[in-house]
Amino acid sequence: RPGPEQEVLEAHGHAPEHLSLYCEALNVVIAGDMLLSTISTNVSVWSIDPEGDPLRLFLESLKRYRELPENVLVLPSHGKPFRGAHARVGELESHHRAHFAKLIEALKGKTLSAGELLGLLFRRPLDAHQTFFAMGEAIAHLHYLYYGGRLRRANGADGIMRYAAS
Repeated sequence: RPGPEQEVLEAHGHAPEHLSLYCEALNVVIAGDMLLSTISTNVSVWSIDPEGDPLRLFLESLKRYRELPENVLVLPSHGKPFRGAHARVGELESHHRAHFAKLIEALKGKTLSAGELLGLLFRRPLDAHQTFFAMGEAIAHLHYLYYGGRLRRANGADGIMRYAAS
């Protein structure tokens, strides 16, 4: 027999398309990777879309979770279930704003590549696997700022893209 009706929340950024399922009758959302309890979701620029702006898509998609009740039970794909979706959305938005501010400050009067900025965004040592994901995230932050008119970029003679504050 059919269970309670569920609403599909479409989101973007972490993946080209991501679906969460919300059940009003149970006040539960299966959020997957869009809303995690303790870590920020990996939002990266990938080789399939090297000029993409996935972080903008992610931050715009996060707003959908504010349409749910504040006390909705969130079932993430990683970590423990939690309540407080609105607060968690705010924390994630603040996290990314802090990264944007760090990047803009670091790029005042300087021209740097994503690789040269990794230590600014990721304080812990990174192995090769982590560096791969960190580069994608760093580029996603830089693209967000570039497409928002807050950074300039130029491809150097060495083929490396570098960014500077506008």
